[in-house]
Amino acid sequence: MATTIAPVASSAPSTSRIEPSWSAAPPLLRARSAHGVVVAAGALYAVGGTGEDGKPITEVERFDGAGWIDVTVLPGGGVNAPSVAAVDGRIYVIGGFTGTSSRPTDEVWVYDVASATWSTAAALPTASGGHAATVLDNKIHVIGGGTARSTIADHVVYDPTTDAWASVAPLPQAEGSPAAVVLNEQLWAIGGRSGRNDFGDVFIYDAATDAWSNGPAIDPRGTAGAVVACGTILLVGGESQATDQVLADVFALDGDTWVPLQPLLTPRSFARTVVLDDAVYVVGGSTEYGSSHASRGSSAVERFTTEC
Repeated sequence: MATTIAPVASSAPSTSRIEPSWSAAPPLLRARSAHGVVVAAGALYAVGGTGEDGKPITEVERFDGAGWIDVTVLPGGGVNAPSVAAVDGRIYVIGGFTGTSSRPTDEVWVYDVASATWSTAAALPTASGGHAATVLDNKIHVIGGGTARSTIADHVVYDPTTDAWASVAPLPQAEGSPAAVVLNEQLWAIGGRSGRNDFGDVFIYDAATDAWSNGPAIDPRGTAGAVVACGTILLVGGESQATDQVLADVFALDGDTWVPLQPLLTPRSFARTVVLDDAVYVVGGSTEYGSSHASRGSSAVERFTTEC
């Protein structure tokens, strides 16, 4: 496992023509923050988190492009700040903190969209929450997060075919609430935080060499959303502890530069961002600065149609 950091190694294309025009989309049935959002089997799912009253939400909502419906209930009670990922029509709800506490769990729940049933997968090697998950080569990479005592630099990979976790090169620093995406077969870890310190570091992981390199830095922030659209990365929202603000910022990666775009209509931390069909969606999140394990959620959903 390599942790040496090479010079900046961005492989992002030059994409300067993304011009989002955000509009309100159908709102969630329940306000959510510190939740998970994922696309599986052609629909968008919102899982876990805390509601408008800061209490846990167990109902799982599904969006088909037109409206939201309840489809199931998350087993095991509420969880905040899990990470979620989807592989082959199955949604993996990974770790998080139980209820509204700072007590982490190692549980991994799996929802099969086709059969509408839940099962369990192999437990997360370290009970933790506030991490980020993304899929590379049909395996789920989980990075960063925190335990009940501290933030961590863990980087573990789950293989659904063997129901097993493996440890690979850890993040260059311990950080919770990073954003994570895969671009050009590389995993990008963007921003994050530890305690009162927000990070602007961007790290790029190459699975072939099991090594991280530096990417183009951002203004420090945690709980931002990120997604790949039009062949590049969009970074959305988040929270700045240095300025005591929830952020509406939206940036696109253009080569080695983060280019500002039209901001969100509603600033949000835990700005969960996904692509469904030809549109980028930002689903739920908190509009209030300074909340953590009992964040007051928002039902706001915004979107724009990509025209690449």
